[in-house]
Amino acid sequence: MEHYQTLGVAKTATPDEIKKAYRKLASQHHPDKGGDTAMFQKIQIAYDTLSDPAKRQQYDNPMTQRFGGGQPGGFHFNMNGFNMDDIFGQMFRQQNQQQAQRNNVFRTTFWINLEQVYSGGEEVLKLQTPTGLHMVRVHVPKGIPDGGQVKYEKVIETNDLIVEYRIHNHLKYERRMNDLYCNHSISVLDLIVGASFEFTTISGKTLEVTVPPKTQPFMHLKLAGHGLPMHDTSAYGDQIILLKSYIPDMIDSRITDSILLSKAQ
Repeated sequence: MEHYQTLGVAKTATPDEIKKAYRKLASQHHPDKGGDTAMFQKIQIAYDTLSDPAKRQQYDNPMTQRFGGGQPGGFHFNMNGFNMDDIFGQMFRQQNQQQAQRNNVFRTTFWINLEQVYSGGEEVLKLQTPTGLHMVRVHVPKGIPDGGQVKYEKVIETNDLIVEYRIHNHLKYERRMNDLYCNHSISVLDLIVGASFEFTTISGKTLEVTVPPKTQPFMHLKLAGHGLPMHDTSAYGDQIILLKSYIPDMIDSRITDSILLSKAQ
């Protein structure tokens, strides 16, 4: 994922330029304004990375520890025929090579489902590197966004691993940030007189949901706090249920007679 390209800014962009670009794109692509959820999440991830100085430095320079050859200040030494610049240069080059071998940063993409986003937990990844096949145990953070990246230090011998988490689409729930949306079919008669139904949340908990009398079709019901956990916080998003009404195939004649009578009056 190219964060600078996502926000449409140069790699030399200032924090103010990054914030300005983010606000403009977030406003254009916000799901509440009909924008694409995946694109909005991509913009959010890019801004979260580039607006944090430490994360931006890590993103720009995955391997930041480097060594330079030669002596500081441009001085050169020669002792008994030995060029000290060459000696020190060789020492620094050896250190640099050893450091690079110890601190390679490997990258991989790992697909998870919404249930794993909700609960987090441990996963074992199989990774093929130049040194062979490695089994790496990682902790999946709760509430990780689609495309979110996590760095695990010294998990492949002495090397680091950056995992980009991608999230499969769910058959029941649609994710919008930390809120979950889904549809529920309900008879127009139940909308008129009121009803209740059982609903299973992403956590596996079954709740009884009440539909008040005279509820309009396509109304949203909100189950507060039953969405996805917010990354790095103790808060949770909401579960939103869209009521999609239908006309039953069989309707008691007394109901139709009552409706016709009310219209006649």
